[in-house]
Amino acid sequence: MHLEHAPTSQPEKGQPPRSMKKIAAASVIGTTVEWYDLFIFATASALVFNKVFFPSFDPLTGTLLAFGTFASAYVARMAGAALFGHFGDRVGRKSMLLVSLVMMGAATFAIGLLPDYDAIGIWAPTLLLALRVVQGLALGGEWGGAVLMAVEHAPAGRRGLYGSWVQIGVPAGTLIANLVFLLCSAVMSAEALLSWGWRIPFLASIVLVGVGMYIRLNTSETPSFSKIKASAAQVKIPLAEVLARSWRQVLLGGVATMSTGASFNLIVAFGLSYGTQTLGYSRNQMLAMVLAACALCMALLPLFGLLSDKIGRKPVIVGGIVAEALLAFPLFWLLDTGAFPLALLGYLLMMSAFAANYGPIATFLAELFGANVRYSGLSVSYMLSGLLGSAATPIVTTALLSATGRGSSVAWYMIGSAAVSALALLMLAETLRREAPAHVPAARAKAQLS
Repeated sequence: MHLEHAPTSQPEKGQPPRSMKKIAAASVIGTTVEWYDLFIFATASALVFNKVFFPSFDPLTGTLLAFGTFASAYVARMAGAALFGHFGDRVGRKSMLLVSLVMMGAATFAIGLLPDYDAIGIWAPTLLLALRVVQGLALGGEWGGAVLMAVEHAPAGRRGLYGSWVQIGVPAGTLIANLVFLLCSAVMSAEALLSWGWRIPFLASIVLVGVGMYIRLNTSETPSFSKIKASAAQVKIPLAEVLARSWRQVLLGGVATMSTGASFNLIVAFGLSYGTQTLGYSRNQMLAMVLAACALCMALLPLFGLLSDKIGRKPVIVGGIVAEALLAFPLFWLLDTGAFPLALLGYLLMMSAFAANYGPIATFLAELFGANVRYSGLSVSYMLSGLLGSAATPIVTTALLSATGRGSSVAWYMIGSAAVSALALLMLAETLRREAPAHVPAARAKAQLS
């Protein structure tokens, strides 16, 4: 079954090349900040939080609790997607992006100042959880707005390319986060890292937030929203409208994107703890693997986004999903050898598959929804995928490893996620050279006909 959309009669003209470079830079720096903040938390969850905030538990239970706190933000992201999506469709994309960036930066900086469990007891993990929820709310509004700033400004024939630039923020933020941790590990002892060194990456985020704010303040509102506002075509409650009339796109889009979260978190979250705690790799070796994989991903994402402008979104995304499934067992076979070069090869292969899947998905999801509900539809769909894939992956994979003692059991989880995502994607129509019509509320449509 395909969910079709009527093509628009006249595609919007994109921005001049110079303007697009500024808009692309604003989208990349903003999402880089947000994902840097998210993944320094993920890295800290794998390396130090089980000892700093959950020290009274055994290492495995402490890791599960740390990942549980990590996952809590994904629930908050759904609330953030609904909240920011509403105002993004009613007030505009740009203002919501500025608010989300400030929220994320403030919460991350505050985490860097938190006393540990030894200092304030149960209040330490409680405050950590609260700040993590604030991060989730901010990220729920950030990604969708950044995508729309790029895609709605871009020429119709280059939307895949510019949408993929937004996606660079994920590996870029992760790379910077792990690089900071790697540098901290290199210049200080393990005791110093646990005592105070882990705070440096969180406090340093304020610099990136400042850069992101400066760039975003110098961008303009998107042409699509400007047209919606000029014609007074906003709907009163965008989320209600999109769930009433496009719930299939929201649900299937979220499930179709689920495997991106599973594969990426398999590398950057579970892989770190599995490699260091089970296989005996050093912390620096595992962080180096993540750095190399993220660098490769940053180079590949625009290539796959550009390819989706040539042959379609779905063929590229399906190719990435299939590759993730085929590489699931080889990834663990290579890791389990204990040889760094082979483990690195496994990481690079899986990250290449992820890039093919992830590069075009932002543009694909954006093109599923009409412009006046697009912020809400895109954000909720993507955050649903995070809840299904990213949030569950560290917990499920750690539990599988505990139950079976075999890393290969996690490969089956990756294969299952890929199969479900592929099925959902095949139930959605190709969006290249198509754009969903704007939603007209039922009451207004009836009035127009009378």
